[in-house]
Amino acid sequence: HKLSVAPEMDIMEYCRKEWRGNTPVAKRMRKGYEAVAQKFASIRRVRGDNYCALRATLFQALSQATQLPSWLQSEDFTMLSENLLSKYDWINQWQLKEKLGRKIGEIGEEIKDCLILLRKKWKSISEIKGPIEKQEACDKLFTNEEEEYSLYEALKFLMLNTAIELYNDDKNGRRVPVFSWLLFARDTSSNPCQLMHNHLNHIGHSGGLEQVEMFLLAYALQYTIQVYRLYKYSTDEFITLYPNDPEEDWPVVTLITEDDRHYNIPVRMCQETVL
Repeated sequence: HKLSVAPEMDIMEYCRKEWRGNTPVAKRMRKGYEAVAQKFASIRRVRGDNYCALRATLFQALSQATQLPSWLQSEDFTMLSENLLSKYDWINQWQLKEKLGRKIGEIGEEIKDCLILLRKKWKSISEIKGPIEKQEACDKLFTNEEEEYSLYEALKFLMLNTAIELYNDDKNGRRVPVFSWLLFARDTSSNPCQLMHNHLNHIGHSGGLEQVEMFLLAYALQYTIQVYRLYKYSTDEFITLYPNDPEEDWPVVTLITEDDRHYNIPVRMCQETVL
């Protein structure tokens, strides 16, 4: 089995291996890693396909989960695909991984299975008390390709659901977060249908998450995603929060990126940070 999230490695050792030269970029990256190393001792490399933002975020969320988020507990959660498909028939063109040419009507069932799996895995991992056992359960889940990719379909579908809610709220004159305007201001995603066709359907196939979609992911999961953006070291965007005005009760997951395309995860908070 190929582990999608590599075993942990000392963060500065990793940095020395990756950034040896004396170019301005290498120097900046080393400084960035040094700053991260003040807070975290190790790094885990995330497999570099176009799912890496979803993979890194979900892995971190599950690794520290102690309860099922309220949105995962709701009765309607597993009915989400049926409810949306009854209102928006264009969702039948949802692109599931490596499955082309399915019959109309199957897509709702397949997405429902993905959502049920997400709830089941989140519940079982959050109930594990010991940190070592919890980590082992996460590692195991992320060696099972079929289950792993089903979970990403669930996350993408939750992003679509959140986008539809935000779009409708805006149309009905309700307040929406700023990123929602930016999301629908793009020529390629002026409404949720375009967002699905031109963006969400491509995640994992031909593209990853763009900046504005990181906000959408954070809102869909009701998690704050904190990212050390190493190439922005020494600017005020070095540590970026999605969303930038998070709800106080949202849990926080932390990621590292060198270029806003590929994400790895820092682990083992240093003792003084914990205290």
